[in-house]
Amino acid sequence: MAGVSAIETDRYSLLEDFNVDVEVDDEEYESFSLCFWVYLLNSTTFPSTIIRQVHSDMSVSAPFLVLDENKKMTLLPLTLLHEEAPDPVEKSSWTKVPCVSSKSEFPLEQWVHVGCQVSRNYMRLVIDGKIQGELFLTSLLTKNSDPECPRKISLFSVGGDGYSVEGYVTCAEALPACHHVEHHYRKDPPLLLSVNNSSSVGIKLDDDGVWKAFCGENFSLDVVLSNAIGQPVHKDVEVVASLLYADTLLEAKMSETEAPLMIRDEGVEFSIDDRPIKLLNGRSSLKLKISQLSSKSDNRLLRVKFGIRNAKEYPFLQAVSNPIRCISVSPDVGSLSITPKRLTNVDRPSSTESQDILHNTPSVKRIRLGKESDSGSEELYQHCNSYPQTSRQFEDGNCMRLHEEYNSSTDSENFEMRHTISDSTIFRYCLGNLTDKALLLKEITNNSSDDEVLKFSNQVSLYSGCSHHSYQINMARELIAEGTNAWILISRNNQHVHWDNVVYEIEEHFMRISKCSSRSLTNQDFELLRRISGSYEYITQENFEKMWCWLFPVAYSISRGWINGMWRSSSPKWVEGFISKEEAEHSLQGQEPGTFILRFPVSRIWPHPDAGSLVVSCVGHDFALHHKQLKIDNICESSGRYMDAKPLQDMLLAEPELSRLGRIIRSH
Repeated sequence: MAGVSAIETDRYSLLEDFNVDVEVDDEEYESFSLCFWVYLLNSTTFPSTIIRQVHSDMSVSAPFLVLDENKKMTLLPLTLLHEEAPDPVEKSSWTKVPCVSSKSEFPLEQWVHVGCQVSRNYMRLVIDGKIQGELFLTSLLTKNSDPECPRKISLFSVGGDGYSVEGYVTCAEALPACHHVEHHYRKDPPLLLSVNNSSSVGIKLDDDGVWKAFCGENFSLDVVLSNAIGQPVHKDVEVVASLLYADTLLEAKMSETEAPLMIRDEGVEFSIDDRPIKLLNGRSSLKLKISQLSSKSDNRLLRVKFGIRNAKEYPFLQAVSNPIRCISVSPDVGSLSITPKRLTNVDRPSSTESQDILHNTPSVKRIRLGKESDSGSEELYQHCNSYPQTSRQFEDGNCMRLHEEYNSSTDSENFEMRHTISDSTIFRYCLGNLTDKALLLKEITNNSSDDEVLKFSNQVSLYSGCSHHSYQINMARELIAEGTNAWILISRNNQHVHWDNVVYEIEEHFMRISKCSSRSLTNQDFELLRRISGSYEYITQENFEKMWCWLFPVAYSISRGWINGMWRSSSPKWVEGFISKEEAEHSLQGQEPGTFILRFPVSRIWPHPDAGSLVVSCVGHDFALHHKQLKIDNICESSGRYMDAKPLQDMLLAEPELSRLGRIIRSH
């Protein structure tokens, strides 16, 4: 129903209302798991008791789950089950009993899943599906225990005003030990509204870390509705927005004649109060405009606040942007309004520059190797196919797979933000550098259907005379969605994440996307990924996105039939791990002519048309080192498509200049 929120806010309650009873004399619950999601506010102080325990023989309650002075979640033994439990009366004993603590500080202002596994002889603490530690204990219960002895224990919270801990809780329940905490963690995670700050367009970062927006000029922000484990939420909801002063978070009133915050929709500007924002696939890209300078409001900084329409004002269903300073328009700000014309043959690469790797015919028997450009990643690779692909060819490749995945939520009858991608946008993409292309693709995939993206990729191929662009355009939606979800899951709203905590998640995503669980990433692979990201001990979202724009096209290429088999092969190891051009050259020094190594070029980062391609580094007959590129978009999705086609490795060895697979020699 229009105007009614689809968010079930009744599932969320205050932490002070938390109360779960467990009948431990019930054989099913002799071992149990207490599971719940908790969202603690910044007002929480330390140490604080999150959950207390009490039963009928106790005059006062005792702590069960505590945030200690180091902000770590700590699980204490049960008074009804364990000899080591704290004395309810003697408070000094609470800090001396054995306990289980989380490995790191417990985060505030975000959803965290807590699982407390309890039995007669041990306790285990699980945070966000990962075991933090366990403790073996002495049981108070014996087979001859008095059946009249109280066996019911209440676990509850007393948070709220007057206490040191405040927050929200959902999905709290005690489960038999046979129910896994991991299942509860993934079953029905709570929701979270956020602003994807890295996707902002038209905003600059000032030296003091504050955003700069130009007064009267549009800028864009992405609003994302996801669940607590980073998955987009496909719900029919509307978002409302308002402009606030950053210091007080009160509504900004700047002008009597013009709304302080405007939104642009379908080419028309509206006051933000008059235009609710509909989320599509869990996100929406908004074009906003601030109408008055900060200098006219005592230079106060601003924030844009978003919330779910007609939903309770829970803090996790609201999101605010970074602080913004609204300044006067820069004199060099302008817009491109040139209408493109189809490029003539004179504008296209010559036939000698166009080097196909695979003839696009069923009788393919050999490959051709193209020369790898030494230009940086910001420059267009000029050795392109000069023919544009057709819609039929896209359906045979990866675009149909993307269409099937997203069709359920972007079909025409449900897509109300439909618009046609203009010729000027196509022209801007063809002429733009990699940063321009990435920003345009983010905007296009957020606001366009799969059919429109497909048409756009065809048009870009046509105007540019380079079919390779279509491969990157058609993977854009999945790359952006997967990357956004991965970072939300990895960071959990932290701006900096320790690299050691990122490695496992990166490998898990890579192996799933590449459709290969039999080959793990090595320490050398992760070292190269770290270098690509530009990070050191800690990684930021900007670092992660740099790395992701290289890794995702590589994983996507590996998932394809011929390359997947070569990547899986360990003897011989046809495709080396993630190595640099310099490492390949070092390993080939002094080798026989025809020795070659297959690698993924580090300089090719999405949306570069050759991102995810394979490069053959080889020793030529002149004993010089050569680097030749395989065009990924022309390698078949599966060798089964052409029944008489040879395996890719056989076609490589059939090349006169390639005869022997080389090995990587590490210099350390």
